[in-house]
Amino acid sequence: MEYLYAPWRDVYFSNKDKDFCPFCHCVQNLNEDEKLGVIFRAKQCFGIMNKYPYSPGHFMIIPYKHLENIEDLESDIWLEISHFVQIGVKILKQEFQAKGVNIGMNLGSAAGAGIAPHCHYHLIPRWAGDTNFITTIGQTRVCGSDLGKIYTTLYKAFKQYV
Repeated sequence: MEYLYAPWRDVYFSNKDKDFCPFCHCVQNLNEDEKLGVIFRAKQCFGIMNKYPYSPGHFMIIPYKHLENIEDLESDIWLEISHFVQIGVKILKQEFQAKGVNIGMNLGSAAGAGIAPHCHYHLIPRWAGDTNFITTIGQTRVCGSDLGKIYTTLYKAFKQYV
């Protein structure tokens, strides 16, 4: 069995202010989208760059409503989130030439969610041979792309859908 050592996620688990939700912070600070990495805002959800991306282009889709359990989301919210997941996959393939995309949710802290109280989808673009051992051996995550350029590309791509 292999284990992934991910010390950069500790900030989520050791946050002293248990009432602070970074996603709700984004919901409440509409004038800071670029600073916060918000790539689109729809009626029921928004997209945001992952602060600690697993690969260049990794972003999340998050409902505005602060809920931990997806089974508590109203159907129209769930459908809109799913719609933008589908669009997000299309954008990652078209704009970043991703050969595959991991999509998923970690539901609850026991499932590995770093921000468990606010459900969210991850979209992670993948390419053949994009894995390496620097993260586990060197305790370092390498992102060989300019995150500002990635933000701009995603922001512009989503504009036609929102």
